[in-house]
Amino acid sequence: MAWNVFRFCTALRGLGSIMILLVLSIVGVTYYAVVVYNYGPALFAGGASTLLALVVLLLFHFLLVMLLWSYFSVVFTDPGSVPPNWNLDFDEERGETAPLSGLDFNSQVNSQQSIAHNDTGHPRARYCRKCNQMKPPRCHHCSVCGRCVLKMDHHCVWVVNCVGALNYKYFLLFLFYTFLETTLVTLSLLPHFIAFFSDIDIPGSPAALATTFLTFVLNLAFSLSVLGFMIMHAYEKKTTPRWMYDIGRKRNFIQVFGNDKRYWFIPAYSEEDLRRMPVLQGLDYPVRTDLDGQEL
Repeated sequence: MAWNVFRFCTALRGLGSIMILLVLSIVGVTYYAVVVYNYGPALFAGGASTLLALVVLLLFHFLLVMLLWSYFSVVFTDPGSVPPNWNLDFDEERGETAPLSGLDFNSQVNSQQSIAHNDTGHPRARYCRKCNQMKPPRCHHCSVCGRCVLKMDHHCVWVVNCVGALNYKYFLLFLFYTFLETTLVTLSLLPHFIAFFSDIDIPGSPAALATTFLTFVLNLAFSLSVLGFMIMHAYEKKTTPRWMYDIGRKRNFIQVFGNDKRYWFIPAYSEEDLRRMPVLQGLDYPVRTDLDGQEL
């Protein structure tokens, strides 16, 4: 009997509270090791130690606030679902198209301006057989959530949510601030980690020392993992053939982060961007007019 992958997808839904608690636990352990045990007391040591501790603590708390703000924005923001009675836009993403025929096809053609064609020149429409509904451009079905998600990227167990049109920016900011925070923690605890393997007597209880050691290892692992993910993602984009939604690096960036530079590094959009940029709603995307031309 074949293994049903959808049973695994269903099991992932039960990880919700556990994964959030795991993230908060890692944050709590890190906070204890950096603030409570190591750099908090160093504030009262005097001299260069006090200045160093102040800088580390200020950066640590700023990045922590931005990390948690971005994280919970991804967790609690709906990635976007197909509106009821949505009128289909045709698309050419292969492998996710289903032919329309007869009255169904003719009625859709009469209501649409642009039609994509398959290799044989016949119009085809994107259709989800699980949700039994039409799908907007770049919309995909998530087997974990059990619904179609606008501009779905993937389902992330760490945020217990799909990453899609409405929270993709927040997810990227979460990765960005996670990398900065874990790198800061790794560098700030590096001298303490090295001291474990020296003959120097280290003050503190065994539990506190073990927490510092564990925090260094965890943050180093997360820092390298996120860095590797970003490098792999950038390399993948660089080697992937250009496609109809790739409209140039600058315009691709603006589609995700918005026009207002004041909002680029916070998990929010300006009212003007939300009003003037339909792409932020996840239903309509500009396309390349000449796939063989130079980068726009």
